[in-house]
Amino acid sequence: MIQLPAMLRYFPLFLLIVVLPLACSKEEAPQIPYVYVDYYLYPNSLDYIPIGGSVYYNGGYRGIVIYRFLEDEFKIFERCCPYDPEKVNAFVEFEEGGLTVVDSVCMSRFILYDGSPFEGPSGFALHAYHYSYNGEVLHIYN
Repeated sequence: MIQLPAMLRYFPLFLLIVVLPLACSKEEAPQIPYVYVDYYLYPNSLDYIPIGGSVYYNGGYRGIVIYRFLEDEFKIFERCCPYDPEKVNAFVEFEEGGLTVVDSVCMSRFILYDGSPFEGPSGFALHAYHYSYNGEVLHIYN
């Protein structure tokens, strides 16, 4: 029987250890710069947002999108497009109907129900902010 040198015997194992992690790597989401968010709004009076309505709010990294899904349920996202957050003009704007937003730079489109992309190059959802609502005051925070 032919005896292989020790180096050749372990080469397949070495190759597996080196190549497998590279083959299984996942694309990482671009990092949207952290900006402290802590805002209080009054969606039934001063900052009126009707059910099914959506508004822009100054704050966050490039602005905030607020969609009032139900009387007491909101969807709140960062306006910065996650595809390329470093581009100055990469932020989303409402499309007709108010249920979707589009980034005019990369043309990625997102559904406001959960922020997920449904068209364009972005494979990442919009960054969602936390909120609490007591029937009168909407508190938006990181």
